[in-house]
Amino acid sequence: MKMIIAIVRDRDADPVSHALTSKDFRVTLTASTGGFLRRGNSSLFLGLEDEKVDEALQIIRSNLEPPDDSNQKRATIFVLNVNQFIHF
Repeated sequence: MKMIIAIVRDRDADPVSHALTSKDFRVTLTASTGGFLRRGNSSLFLGLEDEKVDEALQIIRSNLEPPDDSNQKRATIFVLNVNQFIHF
């Protein structure tokens, strides 16, 4: 099992989360702030099976808007191993 933490620009949060949920991924979205200019970001959290990671990453990548300039990053993504998953 894996957890993806995707930190995206605020304007990308809705298109990315809708695209993921339309493919039956469960997504938790939280507002966050960071970076040099303290621009608004959103953090998406996904718990998923190992074999679904590539599909989720492709969905995220294809639903991000192009960067405003060539030095701007569109997303920061962490893929973490999950030792235990409990759902109540």
